[in-house]
Amino acid sequence: MLSHPSAVLLVVQLLGVLIYPFMEEGGVGGVLFEVFGALVLALAIWSVHESWGPTWIAVTLAIVASALSIVDEIHHTTTLEATSAALHALFYFYAAGSLMVYMLADRTVTTDELYAVGATFTLVAWGFAYIFVVLQIFQPGCFIAAVDSDQPRTWMELLFLSFTNLTSTGLSDIIPVTDQARAVVMIEQIAGVGYVALFVSRLVGLTIAWQMIPSDKRRPQH
Repeated sequence: MLSHPSAVLLVVQLLGVLIYPFMEEGGVGGVLFEVFGALVLALAIWSVHESWGPTWIAVTLAIVASALSIVDEIHHTTTLEATSAALHALFYFYAAGSLMVYMLADRTVTTDELYAVGATFTLVAWGFAYIFVVLQIFQPGCFIAAVDSDQPRTWMELLFLSFTNLTSTGLSDIIPVTDQARAVVMIEQIAGVGYVALFVSRLVGLTIAWQMIPSDKRRPQH
């Protein structure tokens, strides 16, 4: 698996979905949350270091975003939290864009590209979740839920909202109630449909085309 950085990133991202609920509380849980987040950022850089775009941009965004998150965990301020979330969103979208260019550049389907499909999807979901964090900071109450509707939504709730939007499975119990929040949710819904239409269908088409080539003329897939 180490030869496929996109696979490692995908596995760690999915692992994060399972363990984040145990790390959202402050104190040690909050520190572990930031450490795990830094690990995800490092893996994302590893996944895109040979893709389109200067690596230093991803590295700079990751370092500054992680540093601000750690400082905010020690000395919380609204400005630090919003800036850190915005930089995290920029990083994840930049990493996702780099992987998209990487997938579009090849006319054959490799094993790593198949993993990149899933890894890119999770990167986009994380990016929108951080945008929701920023929205909630500047518009308290812009997302409500069936339970504790007057309380700010947790990171796990916003990540859940992001995944349900991106996969087009529905909003469930988290609902945007301001125009700005609804606008971002609509953009994510369009992004989810467009991603499946463009990238997933493209890989399916390339796979079918590759299978139609005589076996003695096929290039090996890595």
